[in-house]
Order: sequence, then structure tokens, then C-alpha cells
Amino acid sequence: MPNPPAPSASPAARLPAGAMPQAGGNPAGLFLRRAAMVAVPWTIIVLAWYAIAYSGLINPGLVPTPHAVAARFWELLTQGRLLSDMWMSTQRVFLGVASGIVVAVPVGFVLGWYQEIRRYIDPLINFFRALPPIALIPLVIVYFGIGESAKIVILFYASFFAGVIVMYEGVAQISPIFIRVARTLGATDGEVFRKVVLPLAVPHILTALRVALGVAWATLVASELIAAQQGLGALIQNASSFFQLDIIYVGIICIGLIALVMDLILRAASRRLVAWQDRIA
Repeated sequence: MPNPPAPSASPAARLPAGAMPQAGGNPAGLFLRRAAMVAVPWTIIVLAWYAIAYSGLINPGLVPTPHAVAARFWELLTQGRLLSDMWMSTQRVFLGVASGIVVAVPVGFVLGWYQEIRRYIDPLINFFRALPPIALIPLVIVYFGIGESAKIVILFYASFFAGVIVMYEGVAQISPIFIRVARTLGATDGEVFRKVVLPLAVPHILTALRVALGVAWATLVASELIAAQQGLGALIQNASSFFQLDIIYVGIICIGLIALVMDLILRAASRRLVAWQDRIA
């Protein structure tokens, strides 16, 4: 008598170890669930903000409420120059990061590929990387004046040293086995660089760009200390002169939101450009 067929495993049992089964097949439900998970930490921050404002532990005049900041944001957006300030700061950050990364990528390649050069240049890179850009403002004003070029130089400085460190560390960690296999198959040095090293360096280039972008936004207010009339840093500084705390909060939140949007765009581009790379998450 033939043996009865073994019962088929359930879909959850067929999943790889450590994998979680997908909850339902409803895309709308999945989207709402993810949106709720994203909204939870922001909601906690807003509630904590309200709690601090109304607790009485701090002078209410020193902590504007979220709805007061939102009202001021709408007023500046519709009646003020907030859009032009946001555009000017974004333009400065873009130019500073773009110029910094354009230089940092080839320099990082050279330092990562040639160990002898890295041994002598690495101390110099780390020396200048440790210098805060705000400390260089007097010298930048002396050599570049108080125009737009001075602000771009500060952002270039911050972006370059943030990007070059990530870049050369990434190139230096490329596994030599890929290069040895390529040379065993008869690849020339140029082919090894173009078809092995360069594709493996793309994730590090994108990471360097993301790190440089974050550092540039963090340096924005310092760069706009140089006689800036427009920009979110100038907005914050002008508001601090008149103790307009709600406007200071508006400027800070705008910087964070623009930086977040730009980072999300870079992350989406990274997923598309390095779809071949194995990732944990």
C-alpha cells in the first residue's frame, strides 16, 4: 500500500530562517501601517514638546509651542521670504557639496588605492578634517571676501574632508580577491579599474555624498555668518538678534526637513544604482 503524501508545509514554514511573513496582501493596509510607524516617533516628539512648554518647568516665553511655530511658518511662507531663503541655502549647499565631492572622489581613489601615498597624506587629511569650519571664517573673509564664494568655500571645505575620508576608507577595504580574479582572467590595469574597482566603489561614492550632504547642512549656519542677507542661516541669526524664538525654530526645522528630503532622494538613487549589492536591510 503506497505511503500517503506528506502534508505540504505552510507558507510561513517555507520562509527562510529569520524572515518574517508578510502581513496580508493588501497594499493599502501595508502603506498605512508603514505610515503609522513613521509617524509614531514624530508624534512622540511633538507631544514631548507640548509637555515641556506647558509643564511650567521652563519659562513659557522661552519655549514656543508647536502650533505657534507652525503659525509663524505659514506666515513667513505666505507673507515673508521663507521660500527664497530656503532656495538660497539649498543652492549654496548643493554647490558646496558638488564641488567638494568632485574633488574628494578622485583624491579618495588615489589614497585608497596607493597605500604608500596614504601613509604620508593621511595625517594631513586628518589634521584639516579636525578643524571646525567656523574657525576658518576670519581667514576665508580675508582671502575670499564676503560674497557668495566665501560661503561656498566653507561648505566645500566641510564636504571635501567628510567625503574623502569615507571614500578612501571604502576603496581601501575592497577585497583584493576580485582584482586577482580579474587579472587571472587577463584583464589589464585599466579594465580592472573600470570593470572591478569603479563598480565596487559606487556604494562608497554614494555614502560619501550622503555624509558630505549632512555635514554641509550642519555647517550652513556657520557659512552664512559671512554677511549673508538671505538664507536659512541668516534667518536664524537675524531672529536671534531680536529674540524671535519661533522664527529660530522655523529655520531649524526647515534645515532639517530639506536635508531629510535630499537624503531620501539619495537613498532612493542608491537603491537603484547598487541593486546588485547584498544588503542586510
